[in-house]
Formats: sequence, C-alpha cells, structure tokens
Amino acid sequence: MKKKPLAAQSFYAGKNKIAIVGLGYVGLPLAAHLSRHFNVVGFDISAANVAELKKGHDRTMELSDAELKKSKIFFTSKPSDLASCKLFIVAVPTPVDHFHVPDLAAMKNASAMIGRHLSPGACVVYESTVYPGVTEDVCVPILERESKLKFGRDFTVGYSPERINPGDKVHTVDNTIKIISASDAATLDLLEGIYSAVVKVRLHRASAIKVAEAAKVIENTQRDINIALMNELAIIFNKMGIDTLEVLEAAGTKWNFLNFRPGLVGGHCIGVDPYYLTYKAESIGYRPEVILSGRRINDNMGKYVAERTVKMLIAADLQVKKSRVAVLGLSFKENVPDLRNTRVVDIINELKDYGVTVLTHDPLAIPEEAREHCGIDLVSLKEMRDMDAVILAVAHRDYLKLGLEKLVSLCRKDRPILLDIKSVFEPVRAQSLGIRYWRL
Repeated sequence: MKKKPLAAQSFYAGKNKIAIVGLGYVGLPLAAHLSRHFNVVGFDISAANVAELKKGHDRTMELSDAELKKSKIFFTSKPSDLASCKLFIVAVPTPVDHFHVPDLAAMKNASAMIGRHLSPGACVVYESTVYPGVTEDVCVPILERESKLKFGRDFTVGYSPERINPGDKVHTVDNTIKIISASDAATLDLLEGIYSAVVKVRLHRASAIKVAEAAKVIENTQRDINIALMNELAIIFNKMGIDTLEVLEAAGTKWNFLNFRPGLVGGHCIGVDPYYLTYKAESIGYRPEVILSGRRINDNMGKYVAERTVKMLIAADLQVKKSRVAVLGLSFKENVPDLRNTRVVDIINELKDYGVTVLTHDPLAIPEEAREHCGIDLVSLKEMRDMDAVILAVAHRDYLKLGLEKLVSLCRKDRPILLDIKSVFEPVRAQSLGIRYWRL
C-alpha cells in the first residue's frame, strides 16, 4: 500500500475535512475524486444546485448519476458547515464583464465567506483562473480581514489551476498533470500529499504562486491566438475561393504543423482568460498587441458567419427580412450543456438585426438557462419546418447522428442552404445533394 504523505496524514485519517467551494464543471469532479480518500464537504451557494446533487443528478453532465451516487461528498449550501474544514479548495467562476474587465466578485465573495469560518492552521487553495497576483494581493487581505487571523502565521494559501476540459472524458482530473504552488514549503508538501491521492500522473511544483497563476492564464491565451490565426486564414481563403479545411489538411502533413481549426471561441476559459492577462499587463503600463488582436478576430467571428448567411440568402434570391434560419446548437462547445460565454448568440443577434427570424435548438442546453443567460427560447426540431437556411453551429453527437440529409430536410426542398461552422460534412457530398453549402 502506498505510504500516506506525512503532511497530509490527518486528512487521510479523516481528522481534518476538505471543503470544495463551487460545485460546477471544475469543483464537482474534483470533489468526487477527493471523496474516495478524504472527508469532503461540497459547498455551493445555489441551494437548488445542492438539492439536485443530493438527489444524485449533475446537470453539467461531468459526472453520471451512477458516479455521483458513488461519491461520499457531504453537499451543503450552508456556510456554517465550512467551519469544521481545514483545507478549502475554491473553484468558482472568474468571468469578464461586458467591457472585458475581469470580474472577481465570486472569488472575493468566496474568500470573505471562507474567512468568516477560517480557523488557525487552515489552508485556502484557489483553482479559478486569475491574473498573476490575485491570490496574494486580492484574496489574502480578504481572508485576513474576515478571519482576524494573520496570513503566514495563522493560515496559508496555495494556487493549483484547474485544467478541466468540459465534456472531455479522456483528459480528466486524475490523468492530467497538476500544477501546485503555495505560500510556503510546508503547504506545498501538504498540497502534494492531497492532490497525489487523485492525480495518477505527476505533479508540477511551481516555485511561486504567481508563476502558477501565470502558467494557467497563458495556456488558454496561446490556444486563443492560434485559433484566431486559423479564423483569419479562413476569412482570407474564403475570399480567394479556397477551402480552408483542405489547406489545413495539406499543411498538416508537415510534422511540426499545429493542428488548430477555425471556429467560434467561447466558454469560460479560452474566450475569457486572455482578457485577464491583458488587464494585468495594461495595469503595469504595457499595451498587449498580439493577444488583443487575436481576441478581436475571435470576437467578430459570429458577425462574420451571420454576414455569410445573409449573402447566401441573397444569392438564393430570398428576401432577407422574411427569411427563417435554423441555428443548431447553443452551448459553447459540442456535447456539453454549458452556455457560459457562448458565441453562438453573436450569430443569432446579428441575424436578428438583419430582420431574420431565427429558431434555435440545442439537445443538451437547459431551456431555462438559455432564456435566462442568452435571452433565447429554444424550440424543438419539429418546429423547424421549411427553413430558408440551417446553421450547424455546434457539432453535438445528436446532430451528427441525424446526418446531412436529415439536417437539410429542415429547409425548403427547392433550395436548401447549410452553413457548417464546424466543418463536419464534405462539400462534394453536400453539393451532390443540391445543397448550397458553406463551411468555415
């Protein structure tokens, strides 16, 4: 049997509890894995979410009902239940506002709540994406203020960035390399002992908290810039009448060519994290050029797709203002119900500005959340009849199972139009069926 790390022995023995604050896409899977080894309290401010989890259902679909029932998590929405915990792992959202300014409200609120229930000897670890300095410069003062305890003497902190990819059943919590950092060596040893119980691959010990914070924020910034390049290339090649995917497949035959595709960039990470880095850079007097340029390209792709749709309607001799367009998929990526920062709404809103009637379907999105967060009323596929065009915005499995012909059957039979944003189908096949086809 593997020897328990000395620094974490009290947690392995069940004497000390671990609190996971925030039970979303990140916090819940982590809590489930930790509960196999430790006494875990799962906290969320949403009483409705907690009630649903207690009944054995995870609406994020990160855990199956069977997996959730097997977990030994004590679910609660009562802050007082945190008082018995010695290790707090914070996994709350860190979005940006309408002006692309980091919104740290959830981080600050979580820190304040934890601070009010913090006891001497406790440790607070943050997993949310932030810019370098947030843990020590923003969160620590709040913890000190609310707890009346002294950082470094009475409590310590750490930062271990999440690397969850929603809907990904391959790169999971237990088989993804984990970065850990802490305010002192003893705390770093503690975190290594805790996380090593879950992570089957290696842990990477960062030298400082700011290093770990920076590492996380550039992971998605790098991805964002690469996708922006693909999007710009797609715009250029479309103007030249060249199929972008064919170009990428040809270029991809070189061993060191990076495999990125054009597309809508949304979600809680890639479309958000670069703004955290640029915000911090500007606060210290540096104006980023490449990062912000990439962001502008990606943020405008919804508008670009909508404009292409309008041009195809006009080319088909259809009156734009009387056109009906079906948008298939609303979530920010395939096979998840997550609507956070979905850029499909940009396509929808832009089309509405042209006077187009837009009907939206998503097999996974929760209708109430679509209405609340996106202002969109989802419809069934049965309601989509005699559409003038179909936009396959998200490549959900359900749509792929339907296939090209059934998707196009939503259109008027005389002139079907399909815009394939994820490049799922082959142009030659589409054209053989008489489909006016375009892919990004």
